Amino acid sequence: MTGALTVREVMQPNPVAVAPWCPVRGALAVMNERRIGAVLVRDAAGALVGIFTERDLLRRVTGAPADWLECPVAEWMTPNPHSVSPDRNWDEVAAQMVRLRVRHFPVIEAGRVVGIVTSGDLMARRAEHLNQQVEARTGEVRRALDEVMARDAELAYNLRAAGRLQRRLLLPHAPPPWDELAWGVHYAPLDHLGGDYYDVALPNPDHLGLLVADASGHSIAAALVAILSRIAFAEVSASASPGEVLSEMNDRLQDLADGRFVTAFYGVLNRRTRAFAYANAGHPYPLRFVARTGAVEPLAAQGFMLGIVPGERYRDRTVQLEPGDRLCFYTDGVVEARNALGEGYGTDRLERALAAHGRSGAAEACERLIADHTAFRGGHPLSDDVTLVVAELRADP
Repeated sequence: MTGALTVREVMQPNPVAVAPWCPVRGALAVMNERRIGAVLVRDAAGALVGIFTERDLLRRVTGAPADWLECPVAEWMTPNPHSVSPDRNWDEVAAQMVRLRVRHFPVIEAGRVVGIVTSGDLMARRAEHLNQQVEARTGEVRRALDEVMARDAELAYNLRAAGRLQRRLLLPHAPPPWDELAWGVHYAPLDHLGGDYYDVALPNPDHLGLLVADASGHSIAAALVAILSRIAFAEVSASASPGEVLSEMNDRLQDLADGRFVTAFYGVLNRRTRAFAYANAGHPYPLRFVARTGAVEPLAAQGFMLGIVPGERYRDRTVQLEPGDRLCFYTDGVVEARNALGEGYGTDRLERALAAHGRSGAAEACERLIADHTAFRGGHPLSDDVTLVVAELRADP
């Protein structure tokens, strides 16, 4: 801070002095030669008796006699001038100069003149000091910014690596190669790490299960909860009953930190009968495109989110699928996306888009649904992870 500097650091040491009997001519000659605005006046014993400044000259020269240059400086000086200690704070001295309307202070220490401080010295040194502070602070900020950017780059690198690892461990590499099923998948986490995930299971050779889940929030915390959910699912997915699987997962996911929870839909297809059993834990209803009629129907089922209610039991519901039917599974990041006007995409738009593209193959239908979703947003950014899975039930091979 500026107050840290003292007069000692600002003053001119060994100030120029003249004797009281020195003519004004001589004092002015010294001031011109040294390019200074004042000289001290000291007697034969070296004691300070006054100060002669440019102001003293201007104040008296108008009414001075013709031989005024030969007048002794004692007649023109300011006697008994105000003085300061070298240990005074420079801001205080600058304020005192303004208050007393003077520009020069002799500096006295232990009764001895050790220097002179001027308003010009104060201003010049103040500017220099402030510039030094700005440079020092700028350097500190630059170093801190470099450290932050380095940490940010390291964090971003680690998050990207963690995201790749999460997708490798959390998501299935590919659905089981059943001839009667075709798939289209779109997975887009908002950050490097996401809370959405989907998984498949084979309880037995005749049944295939599909889980779509969404851990609350996004990024690191949601990704960790998603991993816990994936582990819980792997431990209980041997059952062909979706309700039993979700009930067991719920028991394992109790007491998640910070009120976290998981929404999930789990369905199991019987490849021999085409019966599709399913249960829901607070997840958006999947949609069925009925190939025979072109209608779109929700697969509605009720249930609390996982990790909230201890001992919650989830019940199976069953729908009979037909060749050509498409099932559309998604997370709430799809329907809650908004455009620049603040309008939500919504389930109705998703149903209309599925009705329009439901007869396309699974992969193509998935691409067209995402294209419709992207066009609706019009460049407005997403606010949540987005996962969309389309399953097409083919005719018997």
